[in-house]
Amino acid sequence: MPPKRKGPLQTVQRETDDIKKQVDSLIKDARQSDVSGRTEAYQSRCIHLQNLMEETTRKLKKLTKADEPAPVGNYDQRKMEEESRLRGIEEQLLVLVLELSPPQKHEGGSSQAQEDEEEEDSEEDSEEDESEEEKVEDEEDVVTKTTEQIPESGTATYMVISAFKGEQEGDLTIQMGEVLTILSKNEDGWWLAQDSKGNKGLVPKTYLKRYSDQDDEDYEDDEASEDEDEELESKRMHSSNWDSVRRAITEIDATDVLSAMGAIPAGFRSSTLSKLLDEGITYRRSHYIQPELSQSKLSFKDLFRDPDTGKVRQRTARTSLTLTLWSCKSIPTPGVGVQVLSRHIRLCAFDGTQVLSNIHTIRATCNANNVKTWSFSPRQMTGNLPSLLDRDCFLRCNLDTPELGILFELGVTYIRNSTGERGDLSCGWAFLKLFDANGAPVPHRTYELLVHGGTPYEKDIEVDPSLTRGATGTGMFQQMMFSRKLPKLFLKLKSPNARTRSQLSALPDTLVGSLSSIHLLVLHRQLLADALLMNRATMQNADLICSPLLATFPEIMDQTDLLDALRKSWLEAENNMKRSEKRDLPLLKRMFVRVYMDNIYPLLYSADLPPPRWADEMVENQRARVIFASLQTTSTQEHFHTHTDSPPRHQAFDISQLTFDLLCMAQ
Repeated sequence: MPPKRKGPLQTVQRETDDIKKQVDSLIKDARQSDVSGRTEAYQSRCIHLQNLMEETTRKLKKLTKADEPAPVGNYDQRKMEEESRLRGIEEQLLVLVLELSPPQKHEGGSSQAQEDEEEEDSEEDSEEDESEEEKVEDEEDVVTKTTEQIPESGTATYMVISAFKGEQEGDLTIQMGEVLTILSKNEDGWWLAQDSKGNKGLVPKTYLKRYSDQDDEDYEDDEASEDEDEELESKRMHSSNWDSVRRAITEIDATDVLSAMGAIPAGFRSSTLSKLLDEGITYRRSHYIQPELSQSKLSFKDLFRDPDTGKVRQRTARTSLTLTLWSCKSIPTPGVGVQVLSRHIRLCAFDGTQVLSNIHTIRATCNANNVKTWSFSPRQMTGNLPSLLDRDCFLRCNLDTPELGILFELGVTYIRNSTGERGDLSCGWAFLKLFDANGAPVPHRTYELLVHGGTPYEKDIEVDPSLTRGATGTGMFQQMMFSRKLPKLFLKLKSPNARTRSQLSALPDTLVGSLSSIHLLVLHRQLLADALLMNRATMQNADLICSPLLATFPEIMDQTDLLDALRKSWLEAENNMKRSEKRDLPLLKRMFVRVYMDNIYPLLYSADLPPPRWADEMVENQRARVIFASLQTTSTQEHFHTHTDSPPRHQAFDISQLTFDLLCMAQ
């Protein structure tokens, strides 16, 4: 059996692991030993690691799914997670750089200080010129490397720059400084090499550097000149890297700029929950609807099937409720120069320290005459209400923590008129604890929650301090008038009815979402149980499952317009079904798969449908037109059996569009 080739993404992951180990070792050495005499050595190690991270990051950004020798499930998700991991390592390195940087000394009087400032300005200008020259040189080097043609096979000689121990059969163990003869070069990054003893095997190309006999002969003659060049190069690299570190440290957040300009109230912050959503799918609904593996990884923790009824076995959760958002009042607005693109509320399960569920978003509306009052589920809309505007939500959480509650973050998406910069602001937050001091659930009633400023991790921050600055008087009337000015959120907790309670019991243990789509989630859960618990040969079988619906359904969970299209298509199909057919579960599942494949699956990979972009009205309108036209065409073809002359355009095919990968998709 030939040795398994490792894909480019897996190679980058191994390089990131190696960089992580080196950074952790450097931080440990620097903090446990006396750094007074070894500052330069540690700084040089920092610069070396920073160069490695930059090279790895560039390599990661150039990767595409087409480079992989075999199909990889959730390729984009894995790539985003790797980028996030590299950013985290870079932040750790920046913190260490700050600790190692020497403090600046200020001496002399005002005249001396002025001279020092002039000298610093001239030095900074020279450093900037040098950094620009280095950038040009780096770009030329990159162009030279990319234009260099590598033959498919040959006898090129390479030197090992880092030791590598063979992990699988067919790998060649190599030591640093060893000279290898390359017999063939594969596109996956694993080259067939032969060492001086005649041993052959696969080695990663990132561990090799081009080597020639001429370089070995001229080494002694050119040793002095090479040392001088390396010294000059290290000085330039040192200056360039410390310039980038200084720029990263002194960079000012856009929220701080807007606050200093007076464009936003002092209690506004960058959106905490929006940042979590941008990090990947960890806090998205598409992640939480997937089955959760047990501790042994041989069964499922939250997915069981009743053999008698053929349905998903219902499971009770510690918290299972529904809630309705009524309104938000006295919410401050951004000032001049900032255009609001969207007002919304993001909510999730929260215990005071961390987010415990997916983050659900509900868009708010307001009257032009009273922009400080937000409302939900506008009454003037006809037809099916979009799930993004649905104020009725459900929360299901089975975590046993006494501080469990619901975190509400009021946010706006804005664009600066002067620069065109987009961003997400938090207008405040509110927290509703779901259990009292005795561990009993709080009563289901209407709540009036005070909106706090800052982030959920800050205390005693007001949204707008100007509201309380002029507050005087201790009388009841003054307190009532003052209370009416404070920003508040009004909502109502409700107990689900029998049908909704039954549907919630079939969902994952932890999930937050819109009540309007709960029946679709139940059907998806039923199909998931059939594929994983009934149709597999054995419970230990982890082969790819051919099911386009299971493979792509999580994607529409993060695209609410496609979810609404599925709701509409399924409602039309249900209206055409008889009452006896609605009670036939196998028929319902077949009909659901047919509706999904006929209406939603072609849209998901349509070349005419632009990628979703939050709070972009132009993109949202274009997607709405494409979805409406596609549904109309499908409906016409079903009724009149006609076919359009021009077939729809689709994106390039990928195996992940058809197959469900259990190992990659499960939590």
